[in-house]
Amino acid sequence: MNAQLKPTGSAYFIAAETEKDEKRTLAVLVDNEPGVLARVIGLFSGRGYNIDSLTVSETEHERHLSRITIVTRGTPHVLEQIKHQLARIVPVHRVVDLTLAAIERGHERPLERELALVKVSGKGEDRVEALRLADAFRAQVIDANTEHFIFEITGRVSKIEQFIAIMKPLGLVEVCRTGVAAMNRGPEGM
Repeated sequence: MNAQLKPTGSAYFIAAETEKDEKRTLAVLVDNEPGVLARVIGLFSGRGYNIDSLTVSETEHERHLSRITIVTRGTPHVLEQIKHQLARIVPVHRVVDLTLAAIERGHERPLERELALVKVSGKGEDRVEALRLADAFRAQVIDANTEHFIFEITGRVSKIEQFIAIMKPLGLVEVCRTGVAAMNRGPEGM
């Protein structure tokens, strides 16, 4: 075995130690039919790849096409393998690395947003502080009673994570996140 390769029990050992992990956002256009998502997920799990975020929804109703947005990490070599293997799955129509496309267009990352529902339970000063901070983060109260709030917050992943961290000491009870929705700037489609 090459001295530069390190076996780790997953597909990530293929890359040389000098390659650093990168975070990438991939958009995959597929037929909206049973079993397609399972095949895509199976590709990742069967090869030891991790998915940081996954969203899927039908986006072209007339053509019955769905868009899967996947955020994953890996070395450039592993990420290229993932893209090529995704492209070979039937019925995948197109695989676009939104991160690389954004960089080619002079942007650091594609536009990425996530929605989260955040339940906070508290009384007194903690309750007042949770409301004040939610307002600062532009989170909306979508359910409330005298014992709890449910906030809806939309934004970059870092904003969502910061909001959740701030709510922990104020009585965070539960979080539900949608996963990343992403698109590149400019007039072109994927």
